[in-house]
Amino acid sequence: MGRVTVRRPVRMLTENTARTRPDALAAEEPLELRVSGSPLAVTMRTPGHDVELAHGFLLSEGVIGAREDVSTARYCAGTDDEGRNTYNVLDVALAPGVAPPDPGVERNFYTTSSCGVCGKAALDAVKLRTRFSPAGASLSVTPEMLATLPDTLRAKQKVFASTGGLHAAALFTADGTISDVREDVGRHNAVDKVLGKALLDGIVPGHDRGLLVSGRASFELVQKTAMAGIPLLAAVSAPSSLAVELADEQGMTLIGFLRGSSMNIYTGGNRVAET
Repeated sequence: MGRVTVRRPVRMLTENTARTRPDALAAEEPLELRVSGSPLAVTMRTPGHDVELAHGFLLSEGVIGAREDVSTARYCAGTDDEGRNTYNVLDVALAPGVAPPDPGVERNFYTTSSCGVCGKAALDAVKLRTRFSPAGASLSVTPEMLATLPDTLRAKQKVFASTGGLHAAALFTADGTISDVREDVGRHNAVDKVLGKALLDGIVPGHDRGLLVSGRASFELVQKTAMAGIPLLAAVSAPSSLAVELADEQGMTLIGFLRGSSMNIYTGGNRVAET
């Protein structure tokens, strides 16, 4: 398996000193995802939990909806210049009867500014593909519980503690229990890994779970949350306008700027029981 961190020398300057010391950096390597031998997507990710990442990506693209939809997931042979296995190509075989991805499906297909898809088209596309609607989920949380989540997440970010350079995502329950924290250089990859783990554990649709992310809430992250049937997305930073619009369309609760006891509830405030 590839390394999660890489050590490199760095010259550290302060007001009165200058010294050279080793520094831990978050590893970033490409992962090519193939489905039944055909290339599907390439993403730059932090190595680790790649099978979960693949499951989460295929879930969020509407290709699979249960762990039984995948027959096998295995690395393809590959070596670097020094002859070491790179573990950078993963081939997923779908179960019999599961339709292959539509042509053109790739990372950020609905979210990049260069894809030529307008906001309304993106919203309509997600609505048509969502198989686990989060709208009717009865999850109820309190502001007091939500306020505890960022510090709890940070305490569980092991790689961030040594590098300071990773996004994190985690599922949580109504009582504030955080499980399955995943870190990655890409915020979408961190979410894919968490959702893939949930799929493999049989808790998709996640109608009784919320998703917490350490950064901002983009359209893509709301899309992924909706595709897993999770009714609440909480972000430490800001949401985008299209993220709020999609959350509203999907009947989700979207919370931003979750910092200490303060937070902004953009949509779905009925799930936040103020005391």
